[in-house]
Amino acid sequence: MSYWSEIIGQADAVRVLEQAAAPGAERELSHAWLITGPPGSGRSNLALRFAAALIARDESERESVFAQVRARTHPDAAVLTTQKVVIGIDDVREIVASAHFAPAEGRHRVIVIEDADRMPERTSNVLLKALEEPPERTIWVLCAPSEADLLPTIRSRARSMRLITPAPAEIARLLHERDGADLALAERAARLAQSHIGMARRLASDPAALERRERTVELALRVTTLGGGMRAAAELLKVAQADADALTEMLDADERADAMRNMGLAPGAAIPPALRSQMKALEEDQKRRATRSLRDGLDRILTDLLSLYRDVLLTAVGSGLPSVNEEHQQAIEKIAGQWGEQRTMQVIDAIDTARKRLTRGVTPGLVLEAMFANIVVASTQEEYQ
Repeated sequence: MSYWSEIIGQADAVRVLEQAAAPGAERELSHAWLITGPPGSGRSNLALRFAAALIARDESERESVFAQVRARTHPDAAVLTTQKVVIGIDDVREIVASAHFAPAEGRHRVIVIEDADRMPERTSNVLLKALEEPPERTIWVLCAPSEADLLPTIRSRARSMRLITPAPAEIARLLHERDGADLALAERAARLAQSHIGMARRLASDPAALERRERTVELALRVTTLGGGMRAAAELLKVAQADADALTEMLDADERADAMRNMGLAPGAAIPPALRSQMKALEEDQKRRATRSLRDGLDRILTDLLSLYRDVLLTAVGSGLPSVNEEHQQAIEKIAGQWGEQRTMQVIDAIDTARKRLTRGVTPGLVLEAMFANIVVASTQEEYQ
C-alpha cells in the first residue's frame, strides 16, 4: 500500500500535499495550511501524514516518522488537540513558543492544531501573531470543519485545502481490504455512518456500537406521545453514556499503556513519585475527555436521527434517492405518508436546535426532552388552512 492509501476520496488534496512535501519544493511550500472538510472526511489523519512527509528526509522514512507523529513522540512534530469544549489560550501560547525550535532530525518542524475551530477569538489572536511572523522551517497545519470557523485574518495567512465527503463504496473497500471487515458489513457500516470514516470503522468492528445505533433509531420510531418522548430521551441518554464509556475506556487504557511505556515502566508497575505529576495530568485530560465524549456521543445520536428523518423527507417528496436507514424503509414510508414535507421539516429543525443547544452547554437530558417534545408536537399537530 502506498503512503497515502488510507486517505480515502481525496485524490486532489493528496496530489497537492505530495507536491508540497517533496524534497526540493521548499520554495513553493506555504508556511501555514488550513485543511477543512466535513466530520469524518479524514482531516486529522491527512494533517498528520502531511506533517510526517514534511519532516521525513526522504520517502523511505515517511512511515516510521508517521508512526512517531501519530504517537506524539517525534521531536519535530507538535500536535495540539483538546478534550475540552474550547482550546485554552495557555495551550496555544505553549505551542507557539515551541514553534521557534529548529528541527532536531527532519527537514521541517511541523505544528498541527486539530479542531482549530475550538479556539475563541482571544486564543486565535495568539496564533495569529505566530502566523504573521513564521519561524524559518516551521510549518503550521490547522484543521477545522470549514474556513468560516476561523478568523478571516487567520484564513488569509494559510493556504486552504478543502476535503470532500468520501463515497461509501470507497470507505467500505478500505474497511474490507485493510481491516478485514466482511464486505457486506463494511458497506452497511459506511452507509449508516454517512461516510464518516472513523464511525464507519467503529460500526464495522464493534457489534455493540452497531447495536446502540440500531437502538437509537428504534426508540425514535416508537415515539408517538409526550410520555413516550420523555422515556425515549432518558433511554437515549443511557445509550450515549454507554457509547461514551466504551470509547473512553478503550482510549484510556491505550493512553495509559503508552505513557507507562514512554516512561520506561512495565505494565502495572508502581509510578515513581517523580513521574506522578505526568500521570495525574493524563488522568485529568481523560476526565475532561469523558465529559466531552458524552456530548460527542449525543451529537452522533442526533446525527443518526437526522439521517432517519432525512430519509422520511426524501420519501415524502418522492426523491427516489436511497435511504441511509434502509432496514427501516417500511416504517419510514409510513411516517412520510402521515407527516408530509412540512411536519418532517419541523422535526428536522427540532433536532438541529438540539445540536446547537448541546454546543452551548445545555444539560443533555433537558436537550433531549425538549427535542422529543417538539417532535411530538410537530408530528401530531393539526393542519390549518
